[in-house]
Amino acid sequence: MGYNGNGELGDGTTTNRPVPVAVPGVSGVEAVAAGDSHSLALRSDGTVWAWGYNGSGQLGDGTTSQRPVPGAVPGVSGGVAVAAGSFHSLALRSDGTVWAWGDNYYSQLGEEDTTRWRTVPGVVPGLSGVVAVAAGSFHSLALRSDGTVWAWGANYYGQLGDGTTASRRPVPAVVQGLNGVVAVAAGDSHSLALRSDGTVWAWGHNGNGQLGDGTTGWRPVPGVVPGLSGVAAVAAGYAHSLALRSNGTVWAWGHNPYGQLGDGTMSDRLVPGEVPGVSGGVAVAAGDSHSLVVRSDGTLWAWGYNGSGQLGDGTTSQRPVPGAVPGVSGVEAVAAGDSHSLALRSDGTVWAWGHNGNGQLGDGTTSRRPVPGVVPGVSGGMAVAAGSFHSLALRSDGTVWAWGYNPYGQLGDGSTSDRLVPGVVPGVSGGVAVAAGDSHSLALRSDGTVWAWGNNSYGQLGDGTTSRRPVPVAVPGVSGVVAVAAGDSHSLALRSDGTVWAWGNNGSGQLGDGTTTRRTVPVAVPGLSGVVAVAAGSFHSLALRSDGTVWTWGYNSYGQLGDGTTSQRKVPGAVPGLSGVASVAADSFHSLVVRSDGTVWAWGNNSYGQLGDGTTSRRTVPGAVPGVSGGVAVAAGDSHSLMVRSDGTLWGWGDNGNGQIGDGGPTNYAHTPVLSLLY
Repeated sequence: MGYNGNGELGDGTTTNRPVPVAVPGVSGVEAVAAGDSHSLALRSDGTVWAWGYNGSGQLGDGTTSQRPVPGAVPGVSGGVAVAAGSFHSLALRSDGTVWAWGDNYYSQLGEEDTTRWRTVPGVVPGLSGVVAVAAGSFHSLALRSDGTVWAWGANYYGQLGDGTTASRRPVPAVVQGLNGVVAVAAGDSHSLALRSDGTVWAWGHNGNGQLGDGTTGWRPVPGVVPGLSGVAAVAAGYAHSLALRSNGTVWAWGHNPYGQLGDGTMSDRLVPGEVPGVSGGVAVAAGDSHSLVVRSDGTLWAWGYNGSGQLGDGTTSQRPVPGAVPGVSGVEAVAAGDSHSLALRSDGTVWAWGHNGNGQLGDGTTSRRPVPGVVPGVSGGMAVAAGSFHSLALRSDGTVWAWGYNPYGQLGDGSTSDRLVPGVVPGVSGGVAVAAGDSHSLALRSDGTVWAWGNNSYGQLGDGTTSRRPVPVAVPGVSGVVAVAAGDSHSLALRSDGTVWAWGNNGSGQLGDGTTTRRTVPVAVPGLSGVVAVAAGSFHSLALRSDGTVWTWGYNSYGQLGDGTTSQRKVPGAVPGLSGVASVAADSFHSLVVRSDGTVWAWGNNSYGQLGDGTTSRRTVPGAVPGVSGGVAVAAGDSHSLMVRSDGTLWGWGDNGNGQIGDGGPTNYAHTPVLSLLY
């Protein structure tokens, strides 16, 4: 993924790729390296393959012709490692020798003659017992088995670590003051070494703080990077540095104009700082101005410059915070609140993003988050639900957890205090489903009973009163329930016999009983049978029947009933023109469905583009959301929409003022679907 003007992606074209593509013709690859405009791969059989720009002979094939597909580098066998500088290449063989080819203007190939490049590999003299190599833009490093580091090539900034700033060194020499080294990395003009004691040492250019010592002064000999311990791996970009600690966290410092430090800013950092939102790291890499980490779950995360699509997220927008590279996903369910979003992944983790003024993201803060982050303290998740400003999660042990806004007791913990982190809802066990209204909550238990808590001004708790309940109470009069839904101030229950029951606010006919009288206990919705799913908007309701038709009733000023009018309806009516529907969702004033063919259809209010059709015009009849396919689930927030695709990726559209779409911004509105940064 990324820039491909010279064929450096190896796919046979010179077309940039903003998402990952397979490189044809190479298999059994064990290691890779990327130069300025060329790429290298080491295969398990010890052969080295190269492709891309070749003006200095950096492909090693005896020519200077660029190659858009991989080709074997002749004369190198028994390879165990590769490295790529701007215009030169290195290979380490199993016999401990280093081979080099390409540009030699700064003697980075380890030979005196700087008037020519080398188009085929040649051995670097004076080196033996080498176990690792690294290449900066115009200098080279080798780590020997005795723990010493050797360097050669350009040295204008002291990047060779010999105590001088002589312009170049044509043959390898030992880096002063280093021993016990286990890994090396090279940036444009600075170098890093990791010692066996977990400390990191740096030398060379430091104009942007890439040496991490709190200054911007160059250093011609190695010095320890303060504040780092337990480091397991290092990487160096053009002018920034990365360290992976043994606890799986990633730390970054140096140049940051494109957000390559991942801290959400564009400001340089002179000392190491932890990259937020990344855990379980097992490997790191740094490009010119972007950064990568591989996590223990096999996902790849990227941040920084993205002008050529090198972050692999399908865009060319830079990203100052980490996001997963598409291709590894696993989203199973989503929920949308007023201005925040929730996702449940297949590993049972719950992720949240968007508005957080009341702690509804559950991360212990009230800071909004434009990219998804894991909700701590919740594992084994089975379902999620989002109220206007509070969140619910159902765990596999049948417990319900809640966090966020709580003035009406909607968190069910007996208080009216907001909660910034998840807490268990007492008195509910054996849970199988949850739903959240504006300020009330519902839980369905495995015995088919429904429990409710929170605001009850309209009888939405169904207990025969209008008294709010800060702890769960059983909803009388309904049994055998298999699904629940919650609107702004009304509730729905679907029974196993296919009937729908409703209670709470009915000012717009959202209970479907032909009246506008509120109901403090459940009543059957007449005229419906064979229902398999229900959904509730703020003041309207939806039911999906087993024949694939959708039925709606209630408030309709924005056309959210989908019948071509804006007249409210007090009894259910079929939405014309819809068939083969597999799931339904609704929020404030718009409705969504997924059809069995994977298309998503939307109607109703569209002020923020929540219908995803590229306009802000309301729609009174269903229309397909263009550009999406393979849909398996949808969720509707106050003014935004979410969709899970069959590949586990998450897409969103509509209002994004609080980052609730999860694409990292900075777009305030997305009138067509965009890919979320949760994979």
